[in-house]
Amino acid sequence: MPDDFALQLAIWRHHLHALPELSLKESGTAAYVCARLTELGIPHAAGVGGHGVVGVLSHGGGNGAVGLRADMDALPIHEATGLAYASRNAGVMHACGHDGHTASLLGAALLLRDDPGWSGKIYLVFQPAEEGFGGAEAMLADGLLQKFPMQRIFGYHNWPGLEAGTVMLHEGPVMAGAANFSITLNGRAGHAAMPHECADPVQGLAHLIIALNSITARNKDPQEAGVISTCTLAAGEAHNQIPSAATLGGTVRALTPQTMQLLKTRLADVARHTAQAHELTADVEIFGSLPPTINSKAEVALASAAAAAAGLNVEHAQRGSMAAEDFGRFLEVLPGAYAWIGNGATKPLHNPGYDYNDAILPIAARYLAAVAKAALA
Repeated sequence: MPDDFALQLAIWRHHLHALPELSLKESGTAAYVCARLTELGIPHAAGVGGHGVVGVLSHGGGNGAVGLRADMDALPIHEATGLAYASRNAGVMHACGHDGHTASLLGAALLLRDDPGWSGKIYLVFQPAEEGFGGAEAMLADGLLQKFPMQRIFGYHNWPGLEAGTVMLHEGPVMAGAANFSITLNGRAGHAAMPHECADPVQGLAHLIIALNSITARNKDPQEAGVISTCTLAAGEAHNQIPSAATLGGTVRALTPQTMQLLKTRLADVARHTAQAHELTADVEIFGSLPPTINSKAEVALASAAAAAAGLNVEHAQRGSMAAEDFGRFLEVLPGAYAWIGNGATKPLHNPGYDYNDAILPIAARYLAAVAKAALA
């Protein structure tokens, strides 16, 4: 490992942190990654599935190939850390640590480039548009696996609250599947003093919010994780008018595809029947679906052994998170494993005060490098 390895990774991350870019707009981030790969002498392709970048490391005559993935996009959050390298792009922030993920994958590339102890190909997948904009799907649709045929794929997410540097692995679900929903109830507008002449969508919406809560309480197996949360409401223009329409929106989460499908089906059913009970009609839209991120058992064992052999602290989790992550799209088509690496006692993800912990950058880079080598062994 280079003497200034940790410092180099921090420099890379701080640059990325100061210049965050939203999903689908990561052109500067992608250009920075390409420049660093060029400096490292690593061949790469840009423009994969949008602003995606794929670096290619080759050693020896081995036929094996493995992918390592990091996400690159930021969030529409105004940073409140006060750091010297805080975001210079107003209202945009690396509040999920994708700057650290990108820097640590560059670090893994540096370690692997200088390590003769492996044979095969390692594809460095720098993914755009993870934050709800389908970046993994776009890369796959653009022929990622045809252009860079890999047999397995690995990645990680930093995890606030977990001891800094601890590698946490799950056998099975790591992150939830997710979908957004929007339900509009349509009625008849009229004077608020004459509700009998109207069909009130606001009243229907109030009943619908309660009814949606009954789905996870009464339709889902209590031992299966699932969430339906109503997060937005919009209705009306005047205090003395019953409006013609009212809309709510929210999210559906589950740790298995079966539970996810159940919740989506029942959500649409309950919306339409609640509307009918109030002499309304319902327009239901379910969109932005992500599959659960479900690890392969063999790849979890491989990653666990590789991390331990690299001297890292490894733990095994019994429960996944209801947060979502589009790495699950890769795991639908490839065996692999997604780890959490502890960020320490920091602010939570998606918080204006959050910052990726520089101290775990070398650990994350070592983890990624070790797993890639083990997968090719």
